[in-house]
Amino acid sequence: MKNLDNDTLLGKAPIPRAVAAMAIPSVISSLVTVVYNMADTFFVGQTGDALQVAAVSLTNPIFILLMAFANMFGMGGSAMISVALGESNHQSVKKISSFISWASLVVGAAFAAVLLCFTAPILHLFGADASTFEFARGYTVYIAFGAPFVIWSAAASFVVRAEGASKEAMIGSMIGTIANIVLDPVFVSGLGQGAAVATTIGNMLAALYYLWYFLKKSRRFSLVPKDALCGTHIAVRVCSAGFPTAIFSALMCVSTIVLNLILVAYGNAPVAAIGIVFKANMFITFLQMGLANGVQPIFGYSYGAGDIKRFTDTERFTKLCCFVVGLAATALYFFLREPIIGLFVDDSGVITYGVQMLIAYMLSGPFIGFLFVNMNCMQSVGRALPATVLSVLRQGLLLTPLLYLLNVIAGLNGVIYGQSITDYITIILSCVVWRRIR
Repeated sequence: MKNLDNDTLLGKAPIPRAVAAMAIPSVISSLVTVVYNMADTFFVGQTGDALQVAAVSLTNPIFILLMAFANMFGMGGSAMISVALGESNHQSVKKISSFISWASLVVGAAFAAVLLCFTAPILHLFGADASTFEFARGYTVYIAFGAPFVIWSAAASFVVRAEGASKEAMIGSMIGTIANIVLDPVFVSGLGQGAAVATTIGNMLAALYYLWYFLKKSRRFSLVPKDALCGTHIAVRVCSAGFPTAIFSALMCVSTIVLNLILVAYGNAPVAAIGIVFKANMFITFLQMGLANGVQPIFGYSYGAGDIKRFTDTERFTKLCCFVVGLAATALYFFLREPIIGLFVDDSGVITYGVQMLIAYMLSGPFIGFLFVNMNCMQSVGRALPATVLSVLRQGLLLTPLLYLLNVIAGLNGVIYGQSITDYITIILSCVVWRRIR
């Protein structure tokens, strides 16, 4: 079977083939990201020190917030580039790609400065206490130095995929992850904050790969600063299109902080356990998010070209795929729940909490993909506001008060079901809203 050029793949190839060609590399990239996030917790867990695992868990919001900016630039730029390619507007593609690159680096540098100047108050806000502060501080300092590379490498993967180069986007993600996995055991064994050092180096290598792609491989992208100074029109459109995904990640940061603050009252073992569960459950969530994000260029291209039938057929096929893989992944996790938690830590108390929490978190696993597909559809047709509202509901307006309410009503046993309850409410709302828009 011969390879198709990117325009043919996005606009004319049979739906199953186009979805497979775009989604499989995206799913692999997403799963590589999951492994990437799991690696630090896994290797830190091998130290046998539950306090170090808890410290890494407490710093999770920092990485989530970095990804919020990366998603805003990456998803917003990807949606705009896909539409521009459908319209054959290549000048806009140059301006958008350059803006995303320079904006990512500037925001990353500003983020690093804030982390380095206000490390102590930030970590105390996240729930660090006397026993975990030093571990968390060292991790935060090293992550701060890598902030610009974390944001740009993640944003660039979306932009590269928007051009139809899903395989190259996957390669960039794999470079950073493989480097992190290889370096983690080396640095963790010899340096207290070695996991953060490995993460920073991995992101630098991924950023170098995307730099090579922009300069040497792509005929449409630009890194020329003059193209980035494109006025407020493109900047506002990129940020507004990517805002739903960004607010999703940013509010995930807020809810993670709230959750940690609630769990600290029950001891450091639940905090360590939720950090493991959060990253382990990413496999189920990111599997379906990868599917939804992978086909977004097809949505944008079809909408830009006026091919609404192709748009609708792609949506239905992707939702079916999300349900099948989500159900399979959830079933696998249910039967292997204890060995999965045991991979990360050898502490009976943490494992007990972790198994209970993992069951609660994966209840929405078979259907969470519907939410991501619906939100991507809304963003692709320029309806960013409803998608933003859904993100705010899932990670903010619903989840945060629900966590406090469940803590009052049922204590720890209630808190751990907050995410799944919120997921089902927003899944149903997204289906209703998208049906009205469509």
